[in-house]
Amino acid sequence: MGGRLTFYEFFAGGGMARLGLGEGWACAFANDFDPMKAAAYRANFGGEDFREGDVWKMTVADLPGRADLAWASSPCQDFSLAGGRAGLMGGKSSAFFGFWRLIEALAKEGRAPRAIVVENVVGLFTSHGGRDFEAVCAALAGAGYRFGALEIDAAAYVPQSRPRCVIVATQDAPPPRPPGPPPSRAVREARARLHADLRWRWIDWSLPSSPRRNQDLAALLEPDDAVTWRSDAETAALVAQMGTLHRARLDAALAAGERRVGTAFRRMRGTAQRAEVRFDGVAGCLRTPRGGSSRQLVVVTEAGRVRSRWLTAREAARLMGLPESFVLPATENAGLFLAGDGVVAPMVRHLAAEILEPLLAPRPAKAA
Repeated sequence: MGGRLTFYEFFAGGGMARLGLGEGWACAFANDFDPMKAAAYRANFGGEDFREGDVWKMTVADLPGRADLAWASSPCQDFSLAGGRAGLMGGKSSAFFGFWRLIEALAKEGRAPRAIVVENVVGLFTSHGGRDFEAVCAALAGAGYRFGALEIDAAAYVPQSRPRCVIVATQDAPPPRPPGPPPSRAVREARARLHADLRWRWIDWSLPSSPRRNQDLAALLEPDDAVTWRSDAETAALVAQMGTLHRARLDAALAAGERRVGTAFRRMRGTAQRAEVRFDGVAGCLRTPRGGSSRQLVVVTEAGRVRSRWLTAREAARLMGLPESFVLPATENAGLFLAGDGVVAPMVRHLAAEILEPLLAPRPAKAA
């Protein structure tokens, strides 16, 4: 494909991993089972390399050639608290094994990807006492891969707190590179829990710091007159749901006397619903809007007044690092769902530039 690195994109959503990998990469195959996501993918990238449908129904005949990389942002609900921590045997995250059977089938044909990235929520590190993380590592090891993991927060790239577990596996020896930042505690503990037969395959990946993020939340929001604000009564009800800590944050923003922009979620704490607010210039982690508590609110204090409104789909897209030209679904809810279920494109770009491209680049032949 013109000398570019090639990739398969599983659980592709709207193609955010493709956006992050960039023009130096060529997509050979992409897949998602959700019709809305499939339509968004086609609207932005065309459908020539896209296959809509359940990954369990795909066959190796759908996968052309041998890709340099297979990217899998497998469904995360069963690794998260919201999914009840059902783990790899949960109804959604078990799709990982639908993906994995294709990798095994490719290996039998001598077409296994040179590298694999599995991206998921940080709950994967600890789900079922670490057994789910170990199951992924065991699958990789069984196919001849070495692997390691990183904990990456999208807040380094966009004004959104979105920590993720990223497992990078390779059939090639990693190129020499200078030492980077030490692994996070979650990564260290996940590695320590692995059986010795897996630990020897571990690679200590490190990701140098990204260029400093130069935007905060307020810079990505629509103008005040372009959005619909909630009523004063609805905002007062939101404030009434704040506990002591979060009410103190709101009062401090009001006391500043200047415009302050924050976000809020409503969460169940025990038997009561509580509103939790932040004014640190970073949005909370976007979620899929399955219920009112999963939708994020924008909260603005100015001139002694508090206003609130719902985050828009276009604002959510910006928080995922998507360009203004990215075509969102027609409905607001679908756009929020697409963004909340995606991967942050600038994070993918940084990972590709610092780890994947050096790993997969042609290397000079050794002198005889």
